[in-house]
Amino acid sequence: MERTRTRPGAAVFLMLILGHLGNALEVPLDPKVLEELAQPPTITQQSPKDYIIDPRENIVIHCEAKGKPHPSFSWTRNGTHFDIDQDPKVTMRPRSGTLVVDISGEKAETYEGIYQCTARNKHGAAVSNNIVIRQSRSPLWSKERNEPIRVQEGEALVLHCRPPAGLPPPIIFWMDVNFQRLPQSSRVFQALNGDLYFSNVLKEDSRNDYICYARFPHTQTIQQKQPITLLVLNLDAVNETVAALFNETDLFSDGLAEERKPTFLIPSGSSSSKLVLRGQVLELECITEGLPTPEVSWSKLSGEFPDKRTSIVTFQKILRIVNVSDADAGEYRCTAHNRLASVHHTIRVTVKAAPYWLTTPRNLVLAPREKGQLICRASGTPKPTINWAMNGIPIENSPEDPNRKVEGDTIIFEEVQTGSSAVYQCNASNEYGYLLSNAFVNVLSETPRVLTPANQVYQVIRNNHALLDCSFFGSPIPKITWFKDSQSSTLEGDPYLLHENGTLEIYVAQAFNSGKYICVARNTLGIAENHVYLEVKEPTRILKQPKYKVAQRNRNVVFECKVKHDPTLIPIMIWLKDNGELPDDERFLVDSDSLTITDVTENDAGTYTCIMNTTLDHDSASAELTVVEQPDPPTDLELTDMKPRSVQLTWIPGDEHNSPIHKFVIQYTDSLHDHGHWHNLTHVPGSKTTAHLELSPYVHYSFRVLALNAVGLSDPSNPSHMYKTNPAAPDENPSGVKGFGTEHDNLMILWKPMSGLQANGPGLQYKVMWRQKDVDKNWTSVTVANVSKFMVSGTPTFTPYEVKVQAINNNGIGPDPAVVTGHSGENLPVQAPDNVQVLVLNSTLAEVHWEPVPPKTVRGHLKGYKVSYWRERSLHKHNPHRVEQQLLTFSGNKSHGMLPGLQPYSLYLFNVRVYNGKGEGPASSNLQFETPEGVPGRPSFLRITNSNLNNLTLEWGPPNDLNGHLTGYILKYQQVNNSNELGPMEELALPANKTSVTLPNLKYSTRYKFYFNAKTGQGAGPVITEEAVTIMDEVLMYQPSVDEVGGGNTRTQTSPPIAGSPPRHPFHTVHPAAPAFGNVSSSVGENGMLINWEYWGAEKHVYVEYIVKNDNTLGEEEWQKEYVNGSQAYVLKGLKEGLSYRVRMVAKGHDDQAVLHQSEELLVTVPAMPSRQVDIATQGWFIGLMCAIALLILVLLIICFIKRNKGGKYPVKEKEDAHTDPEFQPMKEDDCTFGEYSDTEDHKPLKGSRTPSNGTVHRDSSDDSLVDYGGGDGQFNEDGSFIGQYSGKSSIRETAEGPSPVNTTTMNSFV
Repeated sequence: MERTRTRPGAAVFLMLILGHLGNALEVPLDPKVLEELAQPPTITQQSPKDYIIDPRENIVIHCEAKGKPHPSFSWTRNGTHFDIDQDPKVTMRPRSGTLVVDISGEKAETYEGIYQCTARNKHGAAVSNNIVIRQSRSPLWSKERNEPIRVQEGEALVLHCRPPAGLPPPIIFWMDVNFQRLPQSSRVFQALNGDLYFSNVLKEDSRNDYICYARFPHTQTIQQKQPITLLVLNLDAVNETVAALFNETDLFSDGLAEERKPTFLIPSGSSSSKLVLRGQVLELECITEGLPTPEVSWSKLSGEFPDKRTSIVTFQKILRIVNVSDADAGEYRCTAHNRLASVHHTIRVTVKAAPYWLTTPRNLVLAPREKGQLICRASGTPKPTINWAMNGIPIENSPEDPNRKVEGDTIIFEEVQTGSSAVYQCNASNEYGYLLSNAFVNVLSETPRVLTPANQVYQVIRNNHALLDCSFFGSPIPKITWFKDSQSSTLEGDPYLLHENGTLEIYVAQAFNSGKYICVARNTLGIAENHVYLEVKEPTRILKQPKYKVAQRNRNVVFECKVKHDPTLIPIMIWLKDNGELPDDERFLVDSDSLTITDVTENDAGTYTCIMNTTLDHDSASAELTVVEQPDPPTDLELTDMKPRSVQLTWIPGDEHNSPIHKFVIQYTDSLHDHGHWHNLTHVPGSKTTAHLELSPYVHYSFRVLALNAVGLSDPSNPSHMYKTNPAAPDENPSGVKGFGTEHDNLMILWKPMSGLQANGPGLQYKVMWRQKDVDKNWTSVTVANVSKFMVSGTPTFTPYEVKVQAINNNGIGPDPAVVTGHSGENLPVQAPDNVQVLVLNSTLAEVHWEPVPPKTVRGHLKGYKVSYWRERSLHKHNPHRVEQQLLTFSGNKSHGMLPGLQPYSLYLFNVRVYNGKGEGPASSNLQFETPEGVPGRPSFLRITNSNLNNLTLEWGPPNDLNGHLTGYILKYQQVNNSNELGPMEELALPANKTSVTLPNLKYSTRYKFYFNAKTGQGAGPVITEEAVTIMDEVLMYQPSVDEVGGGNTRTQTSPPIAGSPPRHPFHTVHPAAPAFGNVSSSVGENGMLINWEYWGAEKHVYVEYIVKNDNTLGEEEWQKEYVNGSQAYVLKGLKEGLSYRVRMVAKGHDDQAVLHQSEELLVTVPAMPSRQVDIATQGWFIGLMCAIALLILVLLIICFIKRNKGGKYPVKEKEDAHTDPEFQPMKEDDCTFGEYSDTEDHKPLKGSRTPSNGTVHRDSSDDSLVDYGGGDGQFNEDGSFIGQYSGKSSIRETAEGPSPVNTTTMNSFV
């Protein structure tokens, strides 16, 4: 794609912009540089402002920050210092400010409050938002007894839900006892407050299971109200009740409910007001009652509903506008009407706004004695107040700095000094909320450094962009200059472009641009330089592409693919079939420039692609192969069941050739009228082998059958025997009878002649009849033969006639023909439309009105009206040439029409004329109108001219269609991750005179999507989009692939640093620039062979593959593979003992087929298990020894027993009291003595332990039903704890069932 070069004036303007933007020093991402640079703290992660916690789980309040040195953290709670060390339940994670509150044995509400985190180092202090911690609540429904509700048929009714107040509020829905949602309609519907409204009740509304359910989303619990019984009494029942009580009859004689006008239930009265915040959802509700059921409609009195943000839901009862803006304020009208009346309610909507950012303060890195400023601009309704703080202390209470001046939303720094680094906080607040942003001022003094590796080699394809990187850092900001080879002049101007990040861009690289380039960075503290090399290569091109082939089975096919490439690049030719690998078949022969397929079969059909890859680019071409084979013709045709007007035909199908027959086509030939010509008679599905054929009189039939499959028709079968039918009177008359005039004084009668098959016999003639409609009673007729038209002359102009044509042959006349009305000839209209007016509706649409001409002046069929209009000129100062006239036709007797697609801000002329079948009448006088200013067209182009590590430059052209006075541009952009999910949208307003912008501080190696449009006073025009990717980190992007030693310099060859080469095919064989894997090693573990590795690639699909060494029976595709899930260690299980295995690591692309990176193979040997040792317990000597010891113990026990019976003189009772039976005393671990023992403590859970790891969790019956309906899930964490609706809960019954096994590691982590 050819690049449009920047003109010299535009280049100067761009350099001025880059110089202006370059005043803010950017800190590089190079880890070596970052380790040496001091940096004030920056908050990187914090919990949301409104943080609702689950009372069953530990509280985690996030606060993460970075800085150099690493910051320390402190917290405040409800405005006072929160001493974490004083609360044993609260811990802070290492090297982090994140708090973890263990709520076991505590109530979560104890820790409710307002928390704020401060991250501090010697260069400043950053603070988090105020984090409001509140406990989620799902209170129980108050017990109540609902009495049956009795209501007369036709009356309005409200069934109240009144759920318990929860945090967050519950979601309400009505269901029956079978958990089925109650049907809703425009008559019965649920309001926003959860109540169920009936505009009027019907008899079928009676039921005893109206149940309101409340689902609390945070805890995933559902509660239900007691069922409500509704009894609807019709008027007949009321009559019977009155008659029984008062001896009256027919109190309500008609038995029907009285109709009522609509009445508003919500909101009441004729008007109300509503307050909504900007960016929130506006919901306006109109609930009415009446009989018949009122219909509700919405309108905005002060404008139109916003497109794409407005929806009307709940059977037109609720108007919903999402992402409310200031333009949505105004009066909205709700109209309810039935056949009795119509009522209105006006809602005045007021839009307020919590503070929102216009300009957030950005981190400022300055050199000593430099200037800078922090800008903090926010908007809101009411306007927010801006307050500044330094290191968390209000700036008015901070030490004074003569070099710092605060002016409202801006802090200005003049000649900053070393040691004045600090973190500044900007707080923008009003009554609806606040915004808090941290921005540091870091004063650095650094000599220049060039971060790009030395002697780097850049390779690029000719005619593509070449970007030579010179990443640098220094304070003050170094100035970058480039030189080529031994030249002393700097590289400036065409064809070079120096970007603000030091990169030198060559618009269109040519062979003479190859060579050595020197980058020099200098500031007041020093100078640094670096050498890089550029090699320009010839592009890869396919000179002769493969062509589309059609082949029959068992033939040979050759696809040619001849390629030209740069001789210094290594080419790799790949052939694909249907975007996959070629079949493993010896019939596929791949040569250097061709692919041959021998003995083609039906399975070989598909698309074949030739791909030539090099390390820099590729080219591809595809061609399709179609294998054709039609079925064999049917055989053995036989005629049966022969009748005067029908016959039965049967046949035997031929060979299908592996393609099912879709249908059979039956053809016939008429030897009497059309000998030798075959015609299609009918067709039947391919599953049938017989057909019932309807025949015509006076035909000599012969039949044949053809079979059709996906390839085509078979050859015809042999003809059947001839079957002759007898002549008869015509069964039909000619079709297509018409009556019209070719001149103003004639009538042409036309019909479609009948074929010999339709004549039913010899002597075919036509009886033509006509008469003037509503004037003549008798028909005028004439009989003709061998013609298909007849002219009647001398008729009056455009007069209606009735005509008909009847068929006659030697056997009789045809049926009574149908009468067709026609008209004699037309003439041109004689009058132009009067009273022509125009109404301009908007900048692109106008409505034209005229008075229809009298019917008599049309003198023919009124076809419609034609409006001719043309753009005379633009309303801008410069007038374009007059454009071509346009014509709009409005069919029928219209009196107005729309002129769409007008050019805004233009002068138009138009006229109107009527037309009939003869032609157009005279035109009306030319009138003119002007279109107002409109939105502009799409910008003429949007392109990315610079993609760097963390910034992008966009250029654009103004719209070709301004459609008014251009007021500026709107740029929006957002991140796009690997799963195509979109990040938050950023927006930037740009002036009308600007044609480029640089977006700094973007995330590196990230895809961004840009939306760009222009705007006039009428609004923004259509959007043009573009996507771009910031350059990946150098460690990943520029990995060396070739080391060349010469001249004492080592050159590191890399891939091009910009996406200048075409994208790779998804199945390309890719040779990475350098190994993405390193240090692959193995060790023997308890469960298998442990494989460890290092990986620096960007692909996430990483596998470990292994195969038995010297196993020649398996091919390359038989390697076993295991997905390692992004880790850098994996245990291979199931390997056979004593065998050696070849192991390697591979990384594949997103399609999981192309190998992008592969490690060197590692040979591992699985050790054989040692032979089983002899079991000592089965040896005879061991058994004998044990028996001798047992016998000795028995003798000693007998001696002791005898001595006790003799009554030794020692206190036996005291000994027994002092020494309890040793079998019931636990032994101490330190001295092997028996210590104290408690029988109950074995089953006590450890302090801080969780739910038993065996997952035994008991739920009561009510919880079971609620979680089943509410979507709660019963899952277990890796440590066995139960999560979902019941996470964090415990049950007394668990302990009663017995102790659960506790993992030793888990025990140690909680003691």
